[in-house]
Amino acid sequence: MAAIEVADLTKTYGSLTAVDRVSFEVADGEVFALLGPNGAGKSTTIEILEGHRRATSGTARVLGIDPADGGRELRDRIGIVLQSSGIESELNVREAVDLYRASYRNPRGVDEVIDMVGLGPKQHDRVKTLSGGQQRRIDLALGLVGNPEVLFLDEPTTGFDPAARRGSWELLSGLRGLGTTIVLTTHYMDEAEQLADRVGVIVNGTIVAMGTPAELSAGTNVTGIAFRLPDADAIAALPRVGDGAHISGRLVEIRTTTPTADLHHLTSWAIERGVELADLSVHRPSLEDIYLSLTDPSTATRAVWT
Repeated sequence: MAAIEVADLTKTYGSLTAVDRVSFEVADGEVFALLGPNGAGKSTTIEILEGHRRATSGTARVLGIDPADGGRELRDRIGIVLQSSGIESELNVREAVDLYRASYRNPRGVDEVIDMVGLGPKQHDRVKTLSGGQQRRIDLALGLVGNPEVLFLDEPTTGFDPAARRGSWELLSGLRGLGTTIVLTTHYMDEAEQLADRVGVIVNGTIVAMGTPAELSAGTNVTGIAFRLPDADAIAALPRVGDGAHISGRLVEIRTTTPTADLHHLTSWAIERGVELADLSVHRPSLEDIYLSLTDPSTATRAVWT
């Protein structure tokens, strides 16, 4: 069963088409990441699903409800984590969570939510005294306190240190285990790769790719070869293979559709000249590489394969 259904969704502002006939579904309990550069249309799409904007044409259903007219029925069943909540900074953490909790019919307990986001030791501290990452955890707590069936997350770990990001990933994975449907936007490709069951990439208002991270990677036959050369002379003598080499200092990166032949050519060249290909690696493209090739083809030849 689909928790979210979108069909031919279009949003225009005068002559500008922000969202152009977008269609997709999100299954119950699925984590779906909508990715795209700034201005691609992802925020507009999410805002329509949240009920904050009306579509120009097409249809959207969240939990079977048209979000444009969902009212209290929908609000009580979804959670929203914006990039910033703008909550009153004089409140302490516990007061902020309790204030938002009062808006829902079937909320989680205050202690439960505070513990979920790791703010127990800070629960009596005022919001304004917390670090940026800790304030972001409050934003996440406010999205969770209503015990939502569908949770919308807009850049949920911006400002988090690496340990906090990992902790948030574990929290979101746990929510998926409870059956919560999650729609995520993020500029961290490793986050999307770690969390998302499926990914949609939107460019200029149009979905240009859809699938699991593994499916998107398998959809390309490009392989990356990376290594380091000892000096400028070796770099100058490097044979041309693949689509040419991108060189940064001593690091050489090559994209190729014939990795076996090109790797043999490179290693034979290196052996003949007594050149060591230090840190030699062969990689399939990551989600970040695929994303870059879809959103800005001019950057594709500069993808990092290490």
